[in-house]
This record gives sequence, structure tokens and C-alpha cells, in this order.
Amino acid sequence: MHSEQVSLARQVDMALEQLEEELKGMSAGTIVLQIRNDTVGKFGIRHLPIDLEQARAGARGAPGLSGAQVADLRRIAVEAIKSKKGWTHGEISYDFVLRQDKVQVSVQFESNYNMANVLFRLHPKKHDRRGISNFE
Repeated sequence: MHSEQVSLARQVDMALEQLEEELKGMSAGTIVLQIRNDTVGKFGIRHLPIDLEQARAGARGAPGLSGAQVADLRRIAVEAIKSKKGWTHGEISYDFVLRQDKVQVSVQFESNYNMANVLFRLHPKKHDRRGISNFE
């Protein structure tokens, strides 16, 4: 099955599923997905190195996302993508933090456009009698 046959929401879910093991144990970070033609391309996580205090506290209890919390994060990410309207290229950032055993997520959508495509549609090339392109 090709990615253009899979909904963007399903692609987001699949990308976060791939990141699940990396997400487990993290207490904060940013998941980044690059979108082109309504298809997830590159995706990954930005996060700070582990805080030494957190590492010490980790000996007393796991300070990070559990499997259930990662599942909540995936559900929130898929719900958020449903609000995306009118653009096909850009970046989606999911900032997450674990506070009092609850995952808090903020989502940022960034749309990208290519000026060359806009100009080409507004001013198609005109040809002179010799077949050479001229720009106005």
C-alpha cells in the first residue's frame, strides 16, 4: 500500500507507533513530522538530554512516559491532525510534557509553500515566434 492511499491521520499514528520505544521513559520533548503532498516524510523527536536530577530520581521510580501514556499521546496527535485544513506541505510539532502522571500536549502546524509554484501558475511562460521563453 502506498502512502497516498493511507490517510494522514493514519500516517501520523504509524509514525508515533515507530517512535514508541524511544518515547517511553521521556518526560518531555517535541515530536516533529514533515509533511509533503499530505504524506509524512521525515519524523523524529527533539528533546533535551536527561537531567541529572531526573536520572537520580529514576532510581526510585521511572520518571517518564509509560506505554499507556504513549498511547494517549498517539490518540491526541491523531485527533489534532483532524483539524488540519487547506494545506498539504509543512511541519507538525507536538510538544509534550509529563506532569503529575498526565501527558500534556500542544500542537503547532506550520504550512509551507513554494513561491516558484505560485509564480508559475500566475505567470505561465510566454513564447516568442522563435519558441524562446520570455519573462515579463
